[in-house]
Amino acid sequence: MDGDPTAIAVTSRYVRGRDALFLTASFAELYVDYYLHWMDLGWKLDPALDELLKDALAALTLHLTARPIQESIAWTVNFQHPLANLFVTGDSVSQTVIGRIFTEDVKEAEKSLFYSTVNRPGQPARRSIIEFEEGDFLDIATRYYEQSEQIPARYFRLPEDAFALLVATPGCDVAWLESLTIEDVQNIEKTETLGLMEKREFRFLCGCSVNRILPAIESMARSDLDGLFAGEETLQISCPRCARRYKVSRELVEAFLARSK
Repeated sequence: MDGDPTAIAVTSRYVRGRDALFLTASFAELYVDYYLHWMDLGWKLDPALDELLKDALAALTLHLTARPIQESIAWTVNFQHPLANLFVTGDSVSQTVIGRIFTEDVKEAEKSLFYSTVNRPGQPARRSIIEFEEGDFLDIATRYYEQSEQIPARYFRLPEDAFALLVATPGCDVAWLESLTIEDVQNIEKTETLGLMEKREFRFLCGCSVNRILPAIESMARSDLDGLFAGEETLQISCPRCARRYKVSRELVEAFLARSK
């Protein structure tokens, strides 16, 4: 993808008297970079999976903005109908989000599962798993909040690729939160008193490189370098986060192994 990805603004406001966070963003420009990325790779996603991945990117971006700025979060979501694994990850420090869909070598299972991994500097990773009923991804993300975060929350899909998230804070008027409709959310600036908390900017960007991907094949390369290259002088490896492909030479891999002893 030529040029730098466009940053989108995510706004967090406090709903006074209701004790809730109200987060909004338009993802139209982020989705432009999303499609340019897949065009560069020559990929075309199934329409249903495409919408699923876009919704997941929006849901994660809003969630990241509701969380402390030091966090990086990864969601891996296993779907059985259709059989696919969705992966999205984001980082509030670099203010980037990225994701992809896996449809090959996905295991069949009795239940669909949502895995979340949260990392903060100097702390062990926090992991959680929930089961969910398949359907709209925003409903699935809301269930994640209820079961994993144990905080009432509501996602809303708005016109023109905009999304909103309302998250309860201590003392929240939960009955009000649960009663909200899309029309209520669209008119919330007229009906409620909002106070600006912060703004963050996010880009659709992986930041991968050959040097960052090589550690993923280190174990295999050390145990069977000949088998890894299968008689070829170059090897094509794919970024697990964004699917970008890199061609690496045997000489480059050997130099990496020597450096990382």
